[in-house]
Amino acid sequence: MRLTRADASHPLTKHRKIASSFRDSSLFEIFTLSCNLLKQASGKNLNLNDESQHGLLMQLLKLAHNCLNFDFIGTSTDESSDDLCTVQIPTSWRSAFLDSSTLQLFFDLYHSIPPSLSPLVLSCLVQIASVRRSLFNNAERAKFLSHLVDGVKRILENPQSLSDPNNYHEFCRLLARLKSNYQLGELVKVENYPEVIRLIANFTVTSLQHWEFAPNSVHYLLSLWQRLAASVPYVKATEPHLLETYTPEVTKAYITSRLESVHIILRDGLEDPLDDTGLVQQQLDQLSTIGRCEYEKTCALLVQLFDQSAQSYQELLQSTNSSAMDIAVQEGRLTWLVYIIGAVIGGRVSFASTDEQDAMDGELVCRVLQLMNLTDSRLAQAGNEKLELAMLSFFEQFRKIYIGDQVQKSSKLYRRLSEVLGLNDETMVLSVFIGKIITNLKYWGRCEPITSKTLQLLNDLSIGYSSVRKLVKLSAVQFMLNNHTSEHFSFLGLNNQSNLSDMRCRTTFYTALGRLLMVDLGE
Repeated sequence: MRLTRADASHPLTKHRKIASSFRDSSLFEIFTLSCNLLKQASGKNLNLNDESQHGLLMQLLKLAHNCLNFDFIGTSTDESSDDLCTVQIPTSWRSAFLDSSTLQLFFDLYHSIPPSLSPLVLSCLVQIASVRRSLFNNAERAKFLSHLVDGVKRILENPQSLSDPNNYHEFCRLLARLKSNYQLGELVKVENYPEVIRLIANFTVTSLQHWEFAPNSVHYLLSLWQRLAASVPYVKATEPHLLETYTPEVTKAYITSRLESVHIILRDGLEDPLDDTGLVQQQLDQLSTIGRCEYEKTCALLVQLFDQSAQSYQELLQSTNSSAMDIAVQEGRLTWLVYIIGAVIGGRVSFASTDEQDAMDGELVCRVLQLMNLTDSRLAQAGNEKLELAMLSFFEQFRKIYIGDQVQKSSKLYRRLSEVLGLNDETMVLSVFIGKIITNLKYWGRCEPITSKTLQLLNDLSIGYSSVRKLVKLSAVQFMLNNHTSEHFSFLGLNNQSNLSDMRCRTTFYTALGRLLMVDLGE
């Protein structure tokens, strides 16, 4: 249908009315037709090497997908935004989804057609899996979910086609929809749940281990496990969810695969995922929830891996004939570990925490602070930008959870910091923060990413009611208030030229100092 200039000038409400009329009068018939034709095609021995037959099947699948992807209630403003949304199928379509043969059709098609077409089938299944919950009553939904899970199980048992990146990506999206649209309490009641969750866990672990394959798809797998883990405290079903068995496997696979990737990336000159801080942060946000499930196992693993890498790193630094490559590998591994430790500490906000878990956080924090002391002592000779950015990410999470007015100072974390590092109270911990901030501004003044994140940390610290009053009493803060010149902080007068990022850094710096000064004067 050609869109004329007159059509294009219609107001949005008119377009919406036309779309609604089309939905009510014709769309279901078109969807039914596409399904019937697909059934006919699947019943015949099609020669998909024949371009015309291949093209016909592709157009049929696109037609079905477009029907399912229709903006049924006129709320979709951004078609590019994924994901985890609900498909608002009209009630008049109920019959098609109550009939299990519709779902079965697409699963059968997936197994019978080549990888050039099967991603389209999976895209249709993603939409079908996302049908609004209210289309069914409880019994109907349970039956529909059971068929859906059976289909997923069959794909996992015959994973050959998933070696195709497009199939793999769409299948990961399908798995994510299992939890976005259904509750854990519903999933555990599905007959094959124990077997399916085992298969999904194995698939996830294998996917994470092959970190170089389809990295963008990992988001959906981590999203699934994040949602599953977050649901554990609320599930009321008596059937076992088995997440205490499989979640630690996923956590371990993510952590170990990232560490193992470091050497290969450096050796082969590959693109480093750590360069994409947005992607790393997104994955860490997901891992923060996953890792908090069975936290004892997560901590034990992190302590073990951190101690190994830190010891190797220290030995390499003390050795006179260690190679730069070996040092870079250990720094890369420690960078990942510091990021991950920050993330799992930040994940405390998602779960009711116990004293034992706070003590475990203390073990992790002590190790990062000890590493920081080591790396800071070497900054005059050499530093690692990525490791410093990881440290700042860690400090930000640590600040959110353990610094401020809402934190119990009797926390076992503080007890552990006192025993190991002699940091007896929040004031002493704040002095570590300020020490790190001043060190970064001194040595990394010409590195804009580190400078801006360091100043953001200072800015965040200057906002808290109780912490800011403790900060102004520290000699290091008094030094900053009295010596805020480029002589001490090079970023303030970089090349005597002002670019935009320098100006932003200065603004953040003086905003924070202004807050501290106001408190200082008020005191």
